[in-house]
Amino acid sequence: MGTQRRDPAERTTAAVELRGVSRTYGTRTARVRALDDVSVAFPAGSWTAVMGPSGSGKSTLLHCAAGLEPVGSGQVLIGGTDITSASDRDLTLLRRREIGFVFQSFNLIGALTAEQNVALSLKLGGRRAANGEVRAVLAGVGLGDRLRHRPRELSGGQQQRVAIARAMVTRPSVLFADEPTGALDSGSARTVLGLLREMVARAGQTIVMVTHDPAAAASADSVLFLSDGRIVDHARRPSAREVADRLARLEA
Repeated sequence: MGTQRRDPAERTTAAVELRGVSRTYGTRTARVRALDDVSVAFPAGSWTAVMGPSGSGKSTLLHCAAGLEPVGSGQVLIGGTDITSASDRDLTLLRRREIGFVFQSFNLIGALTAEQNVALSLKLGGRRAANGEVRAVLAGVGLGDRLRHRPRELSGGQQQRVAIARAMVTRPSVLFADEPTGALDSGSARTVLGLLREMVARAGQTIVMVTHDPAAAASADSVLFLSDGRIVDHARRPSAREVADRLARLEA
């Protein structure tokens, strides 16, 4: 039986919220406004894709929402807590306990096995893995037989699944994904996207994903489109063709 998607509009609690956020780079004579008064709420238990032309501000939005970059003005809230003026120490603790990250480049440690890479997230957060906890998470992403393999012994898709397991073992409130399928072949990309869908459907995970791939975006509950640092469109459950058409209009 297939899993029925719920409309994100039905969910009222925001896992992440940006209120009037602006972010500017550069000097006074060469300033670039990467985000321009952006207000958006990402509902708990939803999967949102963020798209836009190159330079539209989508990566900056992700980084500001995750507390990786400071905002110039406005507020960022995670789980209702304002992190805008949080100290570096508090932000580090927050990222270790409440936030998971998945990147295009996997960022696995080559000298460690898959099991050790996943366990490292718990150690950095000051936790010891419960008996079998790490193995259970890896089994959940289909890598129960790859525990002792190092990254060089795994395919790209398998490495990305290790990265997802590493992000999820801490049970974060929200998972930020930056082009998670960008370095994968189409088959591996479908596997990773299916895994993300299961996390939303079964565990109520919140995912905010930046992508350039219309097929990946169409896997999400909704898609935000950015242009020149502003949200200019929002589609719920679009097809890959609809996503591609909207993106093409922005790039024209």
